[in-house]
Order: sequence, then structure tokens, then C-alpha cells
Amino acid sequence: MGLKKIFPIIFLLITCSLVGIIYIQINWIVTMNENKKEELKHHMADAVRSVASSLTAQRKATPSFKSFPLKPGGVFRPSDPFLMEMMRIPPVTQTYTEPEINNRLRKAFNSQGLKNARFEFSVFSNVGSSMDASFNLPELRSDNFIAELKDTINNYGFVTQLLAPEDTDPNSILPDEGIVVVVHDFKGLVQGEMRSMIASAIFFTLMIIAAFYVTVSALLRQKKLSEIKNDFINNMTHEFKTPLATISLAVDALRNEKVVQDREKSGYFTGIIKEENKRMNKQVETILQASLLDRQEQQLNLKSLHAHNIIKEALENVRLQLEGKGGSSELQLNAKSDLIEADEVHLMNVITNLIDNAIKYSKDNLLIRISTHSTTRNLVIRIEDNGIGMTKETQRRIFEKFYRAHTGNLHNVKGFGLGLSYVKTIVEAHQGRVKVESTVGKGTAFTLEFPLKKLTPVHEVIHGSNRQPSP
Repeated sequence: MGLKKIFPIIFLLITCSLVGIIYIQINWIVTMNENKKEELKHHMADAVRSVASSLTAQRKATPSFKSFPLKPGGVFRPSDPFLMEMMRIPPVTQTYTEPEINNRLRKAFNSQGLKNARFEFSVFSNVGSSMDASFNLPELRSDNFIAELKDTINNYGFVTQLLAPEDTDPNSILPDEGIVVVVHDFKGLVQGEMRSMIASAIFFTLMIIAAFYVTVSALLRQKKLSEIKNDFINNMTHEFKTPLATISLAVDALRNEKVVQDREKSGYFTGIIKEENKRMNKQVETILQASLLDRQEQQLNLKSLHAHNIIKEALENVRLQLEGKGGSSELQLNAKSDLIEADEVHLMNVITNLIDNAIKYSKDNLLIRISTHSTTRNLVIRIEDNGIGMTKETQRRIFEKFYRAHTGNLHNVKGFGLGLSYVKTIVEAHQGRVKVESTVGKGTAFTLEFPLKKLTPVHEVIHGSNRQPSP
């Protein structure tokens, strides 16, 4: 199955898997949130009950009625004021202070793993009449209890009755008391407890999304490389097919006895074979050169040279090709300084390639304008044409290796799509920059920037006197 057919299937499977994982993660977080709520409520209840138990532990010290002497006749009269007072267990509100109860609650919450929980509390009497109300007239409470009690949306409250220990004398008079604890921002507390788990879930989900992105990008890149490979093979076939066919025809002609006996015709066909052979060698050299540049094995032979001379020579090299298309050129070499450190051969190839591209992708009345100017640090070379121009998509990809602008189904533009990739590599190897501006139907402009050679005052005088005037 080809990559084009299998790619949509892979993309669909990965997308479904990713959506499923995210859905499961969301459900897991929701379920975990509910479980964490119940867990925290359970811990709070245990903490409050433990405090309630400790607050009533003092009631064990209450003397038993059996220790009191009986009146004559062995009859105990509970109406006796003194004995009634002795029989009454002191209420918690009279036994402890607010800071003491707060400290006990804090220790109990900490022991239950609720160190971050903030709370308010109240110890109240008349449990039966107050537990389902707003706890009227509490006898002992923290400062912000009433305010926090009213916020039933964000806060959570727990109520328990203060019961006497099991070994308390059943005849004792027990105060009717209870304790209510209100925890601040219960939702925030739950989320705080889940923060690390949620962060982990989000992190690993993002990792999966990143892996999905990398996988899809790799597949798209592979698909793109496959298309480039096919285009390259097709281009190479076209580039080699023509000279091979020409050579074959020339060889057949040389076998003809009339041609063999005619030195002029023999020389003509021999010249054709030689030219086509040179053309094929040039194509092979282009491919090998691209391979060297890709491996960064190309060595530059840098030396001081005047860029204006290179531009003139490059333009002269394509003069016949330009005139054959009915085009013209215009030079505006206005740079005050054009001395740069560059490889002469590669710089010549760069300028030639750009001019050659302008000729290839041209229309009628082609005009190529080459201008230069210099800044304090750089030499700027601008090569403009009024050709067919490029789309935004083509401009984004024009410097990619093997990429060629589409001009229709006809193979009317020769080449492997290596020229502009070569230009960009060589310019950057010279510590320069290249950019393109283009409008469809109006033309294209390439701008090259090269660092100027730094000169001493003596060198500036020498080079200035030797510089050739610009036309």
C-alpha cells in the first residue's frame, strides 16, 4: 500500500486514539475529583470526632453518685442543690478556651494530612434545636465563624455532638453540646490536593499530543520527500534523455559512409557529441556538488575580489541566452565599496544561477535589472526581472532542494531544482543572506547581502585607486 493511501488511515487512527485518551483523562479527573472530595470529608470527620472525644475526656473525672453519703433512711434526693451541682458535668465552653480548641483542631487536621485546610469552629449548646439551623447563640466560636458559615457554596461544614465517655456515671447530668467546624474554600482545597495529579495528567497528555505532532510531521515530510524524489527522477530522466538521444543520432550519422567521407559533416556531428557530453557532465557535476553541500564538505577558496567585476562577467556569460529570448539587461552598480571576501567560482555560479532563473521563468520583453549599493557593513546585490513571478507558497519553498516552481504539465523549464538551494547555501557559507520578493505576473527580485572586507586606511587607498568605474 502506498504512502498516499496509508497516510489518511494512520492519521485517522492516531487522531481517534488521541481523542479517546483525552476523553478518558477528563473522565478520570472528574471521577478523581469526586473521590477526593469524599476522602477529604472523611478525614475532616475523623479529625473533628477525635477532637470532640478529647474535649469530653475530662468528664471521666466527675465523681460518681456512689461516693456521696446517703441521707437517713438511705434515700438520695436529687433535688438537693448542692448535690445537683456536683452531679452536673462542666460544659466544654467553660472548660476550654477558643485558642485551646483551635490548637486541638489544627493538630487533628494535620494528623489527617490536612495541613493546608483553613477552618472556623463553634461549640454550642441546645444541639437538638440548633443542628439544622444556623447555630444560634454559640457559646464559644472563632472570630470568622458566622461569616464563613453563611458561604455554603465554597465552604464545607461538619457537625458532631459532644458525648460523654462510655465509663461516665449514667446518673450524671450531661450538658447538651455540639461542635461544628467550617472548612474554608473546600473546592480549592480539593483542587490543591489534586494539583500534582492533574498536572501530571496534563503533562503526559501534552507529551502524547507532541508525539502525535512529531509523527504526523514525519509522515508529511516523508510524503513530501517521496514526491520530491519522484520529481527529481522525472527531471533527471528529461535532462539526460535529450543529450543521449542527440548523441545516438549523431553516432548513427557518423556511421553513414557519406558523412565519414565528408570531414566537415564528420566534424559537425563530432562537435555535437562533444557538446552533449559536456552538458551531461555538467548535470552530473551539479548533482555531485549538491551532495557535497548537503554533507558540508564543500571548501571555499576565499580571496579579496570586486563583486562588480563578477556581476559583469556573469551577465556576459548569459548574454547570448538572454538575447535569444529577446530580453535585455540593465546595470546600476552604485555601491561605493564592492570589495568582499568570496570564492570567485561559487560567487560567479550564484549570480549566473539567478540570472539564468530569470531567463527561464520569463515572458515577452524580459528585462533583468541588476543593482548594487553598500551599507556600513554589507554589499547589497539586487537582481530583478519582470517575469512570471511566484506565488506565496512558491516563495516559501523556493530554496528547498529539488523544489521547482510549477509551470504546467510541460517540461518546458530544465533543471533539477538545485539552483536556488545552491544559491542559499553558498551565500550563507559567505556569512551572507538572501531573500526573495515576488508578485505573480509582475516579476521577482532576489536580494543578496555579503559582508564587506574590512580594510586599513592604506588598503583603502590602494583598492580605491585600482577600482574600475561602474557603468
